[in-house]
Amino acid sequence: MPDSLVIIPTYNEKENIERIIRKVFSLDTFFEILVIDDGSPDGTADIVKKLQQEYPALHLEERRGKLGLGTAYIHGFKWALAHEFDFIFEMDADFSHNPDDLSRLRLACVNGADVAIGSRYINGVNVVNWPMNRVLMSYFASMYVRFITRIHIQDATAGFKCYRRKVLATIPLDQIKFVGYAFQIEMKFTAIKFGFKVVEVPIIFTDRTEGVSKMSTRIFREAFFGVIQMKLSSWFRNYKN
Repeated sequence: MPDSLVIIPTYNEKENIERIIRKVFSLDTFFEILVIDDGSPDGTADIVKKLQQEYPALHLEERRGKLGLGTAYIHGFKWALAHEFDFIFEMDADFSHNPDDLSRLRLACVNGADVAIGSRYINGVNVVNWPMNRVLMSYFASMYVRFITRIHIQDATAGFKCYRRKVLATIPLDQIKFVGYAFQIEMKFTAIKFGFKVVEVPIIFTDRTEGVSKMSTRIFREAFFGVIQMKLSSWFRNYKN
């Protein structure tokens, strides 16, 4: 039985979605794919529907409107748990996450990790084609997260991850509050607080060459202030596994 599911949230990714799907299905390790599309006006979902005729292991969930990265992943996690996948992955559609690294993340979990993070900063700074201001913002954001939360993760904002099923079955997904990139921080923090083993696997992150980044000032602000809120709230929360 297939045991691995790659969740790919999309909003206006028509330039990338077919290529990323074909690439994942070309890998030696077999992964099923779940695309969560937030009503992309560019026809991303239509491309996925056509590809479903070719790939039975390609799944699509359509939502009405742009509801946020975090809620897309929560939707996908619940779908993955309902369909009994053992290894559940987060991956972007734009090739900033190299699909070749999926097998390395999976192997880290097979070998004992509960969460494996594709890390840009565990071995220096491994980012390609980002402007320096974006690199610095991301790098110092992770430093800020470590300072506030006291978690020892070098790439706290990373969005390329593999979870073992038991992690997502344990975390109360409906209590995850953040919808933007702060969601990535909250999931790592919560997994660690529940006592799960989180490891970082070095990757090279390459900025998108097609499509438009979804980063915004609102998303950055949510992450900056949300980390403090999350840490304070954790003092009054029970993390019993």
